[in-house]
Order: sequence, then structure tokens, then C-alpha cells
Amino acid sequence: TADGAGPGVTEDVFELSETPLEDPAELGEAVITMPGARSGRPRLALPAAPIAGFSAPGPNGPLPIIGPGGRTPAEAYARPFQPNGKPRVSLIVGGLGLNASATRQAIEQLPGEITLSFVPYSEGLQGWIDLAREHGHEVLLETPMEPVDYPDNDPGPYTLLASSGATETTRRLEWLLSRATGYFGLTNYLGSQFLNSDPAMAAFTTALKARGLAFIDDGQAAGRGLGVPRASAGRIIDEQLSGEAIDQQLLALEAQALQNGQALGSGFAYPLTIAQVAQWARQVEGRGYQIAPASAMTRR
Repeated sequence: TADGAGPGVTEDVFELSETPLEDPAELGEAVITMPGARSGRPRLALPAAPIAGFSAPGPNGPLPIIGPGGRTPAEAYARPFQPNGKPRVSLIVGGLGLNASATRQAIEQLPGEITLSFVPYSEGLQGWIDLAREHGHEVLLETPMEPVDYPDNDPGPYTLLASSGATETTRRLEWLLSRATGYFGLTNYLGSQFLNSDPAMAAFTTALKARGLAFIDDGQAAGRGLGVPRASAGRIIDEQLSGEAIDQQLLALEAQALQNGQALGSGFAYPLTIAQVAQWARQVEGRGYQIAPASAMTRR
């Protein structure tokens, strides 16, 4: 967070989901199991985007829409998940799409259960999302939001501003959403000012609900923006960039899951973070946990 305080875990965010997401295989979509290149486990290739019925042309590109029968893009593009009764641990690795080497490393070396989030300004964004889904990763789109030190700290030309009205917020958001297809929801990039504005969050949430998208934040908006599928990260694993510090944060995430039944963490696509998470992921299920995609943590 902007003040350096760690985000808290709120009971409403981490309440266990009552029903798992539907399996796309049961809905006639292609789910292909392929040999895992590094993890030794089968790889679940998610359906290629766009899935028919979940997007429509917009002024700047395709926009997500709620599909037939009320099924949402949040449901259609999420990775299928079946709980096994063990404590669930989820991780989001973000900042992807700008550095080609780190992006490919995250896609290819992390297990498909790890959720990946992409920068909307990335060159070749759709290709990266397609590759991520081919490797089994569900995807979030990062949404630049106004921080308290804006404009000195400027997240880009389509930053959502707390002072904007609903019309301008929706216009900027739709530009961001039209960059690609295949994401099940959004996550914030910065946003300490925007996320604490009631009118701004109301406009943002209304637009997301109309598009059928989820919202997962990095911990700065715990308990806010309800009305859409929601979750908040309870821990950032790489605020201190050392292997030992990241390992300690991952163990703390496990302890959180043991206490609450599930826990969600986030990290940035530093090569060290990716390497430590890949190593952790090979061992954590042997300790009695289940790696879950971030979508499985969301609740309305």
C-alpha cells in the first residue's frame, strides 16, 4: 500500500465459495490436457479467446458482454476448479507483458493454477494472453488507477481518476477493456486515491457488473467494490526482493490458508519471484494444501 502498511485479511473477502465454477468441458468448450513441460503434471489448456457469445464490437475493439443464459465472462474465462477439501492457496503474478523474457518465464515455468495479470499497454497483449491460456493460466487485466501522488506518479494516459464522473470513468475503462479478450476480471495497478473514493468505485463497479467481470485487488480495496465477484489479496509476497523473504511470505500465506481455509497472495513478475514461486508450487501440495486459481477465491 502507499503508506507501507500491509493489507489486512477481512472475513468477508476470504469466506469460502459455496459452489465451484462450472467446468467448460461440460459446456461444450475445448479443454485440452497436455503434458506439462516443467512441472511433471498434466497441463490444462484453456479454451482459446474469444469464446463465442462473450464479446461484442466496441469503438476501440472487442468488449466483454454477458453471454447466453446470463453466463458471464468471469465464469467463461476462469480456470475450472474442483476443491478437494484441503486449504486453498492462490497467487497472482502481475506486471506481465512489458518484459518479454519475464512474461514467457512466468507463463512457461509456473503451474497453470497460478493466475497471471497483464499490463493493458503491452505490445502484443492478445498474443501473450493466448499463450498464457494455452498453458492453463487464467488471466486478469491490470487497470491503472489514480494514486495519492498523481500526477507525479502517473500510471498512463487511461488512468481511472477519482475526480472523473461516471461517463469518463466508463469511457476510459472501455478503452482498457478493448485491448484484448480472454480475461475473467480486472485487478488494480496503484489506485490508493481512486480505490478510496466512493463515487469513483461506484462507477467502476457498475461498469464491471454490466460487463460480467470480476475484480481482484492487491489488498488496498478489501471490503470495497462489492456487487461483482470479488477478492482481495491478503499478502504481497515480494515487497522485500530476496529469496529468503519471498519464501517466508509464501509460508505465511500457507499459515493464513490453514487458519481461514483459503488465502490469496500477489507478486510482481521479477525473475526471482517467478523462480521462488515455481519452486514453492512444486512442494506446497505435498504439505497438504491445494493451489487454486484466483477466480476460485471470488465471492459476490
